[in-house]
Amino acid sequence: MDRFKEMQIFQAVAEEQNFSSAARRLGMSAPSVTRAVAALEQRLGTLLLARTTRSVHVTESGQRYVEDCRRILAELDEAEESAGGVHAQARGLLTVTAPVLFGELFVTPVMVDYLANHPAVQIKALLVDRVVNMLDEGIDVAVRIGDLPDGSLHSVQVGEVRRVVCASPGYLARHGRPTHPRDLEAASVVMSASSTLLTEWRFDGPDGCIQVVPQPRLVVTANQAAINAARLGWGITRVLSYQVAELVKAGTLEILLDDYELAPLPIYVVHQGGRRIPAKVREFVDFCVEQLSTNTALQGKGAR
Repeated sequence: MDRFKEMQIFQAVAEEQNFSSAARRLGMSAPSVTRAVAALEQRLGTLLLARTTRSVHVTESGQRYVEDCRRILAELDEAEESAGGVHAQARGLLTVTAPVLFGELFVTPVMVDYLANHPAVQIKALLVDRVVNMLDEGIDVAVRIGDLPDGSLHSVQVGEVRRVVCASPGYLARHGRPTHPRDLEAASVVMSASSTLLTEWRFDGPDGCIQVVPQPRLVVTANQAAINAARLGWGITRVLSYQVAELVKAGTLEILLDDYELAPLPIYVVHQGGRRIPAKVREFVDFCVEQLSTNTALQGKGAR
């Protein structure tokens, strides 16, 4: 088998951590993928994947090799695109990551429209509420909310969102409307633990930062669950403005304490640099920036 093909197969298995998933991604049969990896390990004389009946894990040698595979295959793509010049076509697998709810609401429509105009591209989207290491997990493009810790990545700001406190009209009618962040300490609070952007309840007051430590009676692992509990009138929650924009517009939820809000959080489209950016990445970034930067819900005014 061609060595480049072996690298592609191993990279897919390492990233999917599953032979069947890698086979579907590559359009191959699972036994063919298994045989290819076994032949590669035999030729290299080392174990690249640790297998059990339930899982596949990359060994230390495999981790070094998959990093080399990514670099070599990326350089191969760059060389072919360079030879094609201005006629280079966006093609191949594009990996994208974004926060779960943001990805569902805003990034998925962008990906669908992009795929409609780029028939030679496939997209794998990793929607998770954590900061993904783009190099380690082979991510081409990330959409991130908040300040960027890694200055080595290329980024374009496309908007901003607010951290808002909200409750239903029914809850406010029963318990009253808080007028100061300290009022939240005695309120019924539902908290989402999925994002550090929301677990620390800080506010900006006339005398500086106000730190509130609410005692939630309900803690959930998904933002949408917290929003649903607040919508049902159970209590107060804190979310990002885009997540409740439609509910606020409909009057189902109301924003509280907006005079005490912190500065909005920036939204970035991020990608790794290089001597030449693959056409699939360059064109997706340009399209994503265009679509998100013109969305009024992402310009700091949503849910007001």
